[in-house]
Amino acid sequence: MSKVEDFLTPEEEQEVVEAIRIAEKNTSGEIRVHIERTTTMDAYDRAREIFHELKMDETELKNGVLIYLAVDDHHFVICGDKGINDVVEADFWNCTRDAMATQFKQHNFKQGLVNGILRAGEQLKKYFPWQEGNSNELSNEISKG
Repeated sequence: MSKVEDFLTPEEEQEVVEAIRIAEKNTSGEIRVHIERTTTMDAYDRAREIFHELKMDETELKNGVLIYLAVDDHHFVICGDKGINDVVEADFWNCTRDAMATQFKQHNFKQGLVNGILRAGEQLKKYFPWQEGNSNELSNEISKG
């Protein structure tokens, strides 16, 4: 069994956090990453539970995006709130997932996360541009379970 802390090096983790900061710079949207070792639940159901626990469903414009990973289970889910899901193209999350999975299959976990975060940020910027008075509603740090 691996430890969640071993999934990314501290340097890689900072690069992921920096990608979140860059992705959120031009949008009111919020992006979070949650990493845990395993789950007994369906990965999507667990991602929705974490989404709620992290208060991502409380953003003003319902434009939060969670990237959830259960590393030992080899599962990950990209979970968007209603505001973003209502406006992106139907295949957007699948295309983002596929781009991330390509990196993950090569064990480039940090790059897969960064790619997914930046893709999500582009869509958030398109539909939820940053406006005067916007604040960073949620932490950019990676949460771990």
